[in-house]
Amino acid sequence: MAFLTRRKAIDTIGAVGETQRLHRTLSWPHLIGLGVGAIVGTGIYTLIGVGAERAGPAVIIAFVVAGLVCVCAALAYAELATLMPVSGSAYTYSYAVIGEGVAWVIGWSLVLEYSVVCAAVAVGWSGYAVGFLQAAGIDVPIALAAGPHAGGIINLPAILIVAAVAGMLLVGTRESATLNMALVVLKIAALAAFVVLAMKAFDAGNFQPFMPYGFAAHEVDGQVRGVMAAAAIIFFAFYGFDAVSTAAEETKNPARDLTIGIIGSMVVCTLVYMAVAAAAIGAMPFMEFSRSGEPLAYVLRQLGHPGVATLIGAVAVVALPTVILAFMFGQSRIFFVMARDRMLPERLGRVNTKGTPVAVTIGTAIVVSGIAGFFPLAEIAELANAGTLAAFVAVGLCLIVLRVRRPDLPRQFRAPMPWVVGLVAIFGCLYLFISLPAVTQGRFLIWNLIGAGVYLAYGARKSRLAGQ
Repeated sequence: MAFLTRRKAIDTIGAVGETQRLHRTLSWPHLIGLGVGAIVGTGIYTLIGVGAERAGPAVIIAFVVAGLVCVCAALAYAELATLMPVSGSAYTYSYAVIGEGVAWVIGWSLVLEYSVVCAAVAVGWSGYAVGFLQAAGIDVPIALAAGPHAGGIINLPAILIVAAVAGMLLVGTRESATLNMALVVLKIAALAAFVVLAMKAFDAGNFQPFMPYGFAAHEVDGQVRGVMAAAAIIFFAFYGFDAVSTAAEETKNPARDLTIGIIGSMVVCTLVYMAVAAAAIGAMPFMEFSRSGEPLAYVLRQLGHPGVATLIGAVAVVALPTVILAFMFGQSRIFFVMARDRMLPERLGRVNTKGTPVAVTIGTAIVVSGIAGFFPLAEIAELANAGTLAAFVAVGLCLIVLRVRRPDLPRQFRAPMPWVVGLVAIFGCLYLFISLPAVTQGRFLIWNLIGAGVYLAYGARKSRLAGQ
């Protein structure tokens, strides 16, 4: 079982062949755009309603809890990403610090995270797209607008947007990142307009009772409720900065740009989320908008701003794909690095003349389309969270272990109070994980049992380190 603990050498971790090397084309504005594009999306446009249904007005506290855990994870990511500026994110860090067995589990969990996130956002986008088309007088048949869970056959809009984003990524990394920046600006402007209009109808009475279901996650009328239950799914709305770390190998100045991209995107998004949540709840009792598939647009319509509501929906239709782009980008890079390490078939770890891993990008799009076409948003988001929480635990552990084992390494960015940051990331994520529904935890376990079988049958024997 020694193969489980074999590790990459940190000093030579970036040594790869030319046909397997990604091109350095991105700077810090692209990374902040990638991070904000990934973070601000379905979480605030749609999951604010799901979170409010679970926690009531205390969904604001859920945002704080999830945000605190993510800030600590972001600090850990920033240190490790600048120390090991290559693709692979938490998979690569685990491989170099803990060992191949844990690295596989984390890589397999990241496959789950990124693929399922893309699918969840595609489903959220579909809800806004259908609502926007209906407002314009165009009816989309339910059979083609929703999966079997909602009385339809297939969520065709979700599949089409995944295909469109995959096409963008195949054009080239820098071109995709530049378009992403423009869409991110549009998305932030729309949220700012929502806050301004919603705050005009602010009623403090909507915050009473503030915490109707208590703090801990527990079952109420067959539904898991409480602040932590909301935080466990709202957590989905915060992560995305880890997608920035997957771009390390394509960053011009990793030591500077990765720190700015990871920390900067978290700061911007935390401020935006708190403002939007407060404005939405202040404008309307949470039960009124919590069940809407497009809660922000719903609030504005009820406040007498149908034109702006339609505009918000239009912006969501245009800008939500930035989240799919960021996570599909991250997914393809995780697959790419695992293939480059021969944990997956090596032919997948090759790039074209533009530095784009074509095979894994197309493969990722096919998987994501299948999930988005047939599964509901809430279940998809919860399953994505399970994979992310596992990755964040590993990153927090890598931060602490590396500070003890290799304090001599030159760190371009040093996380403050590393033991506090690492332990908050580890135990905060573990607490969020146990707050997820038992069925989600079970599905995550099944996913990793399948992964263990794949690793023992292929990765453990074919790994690049197996022959050393």
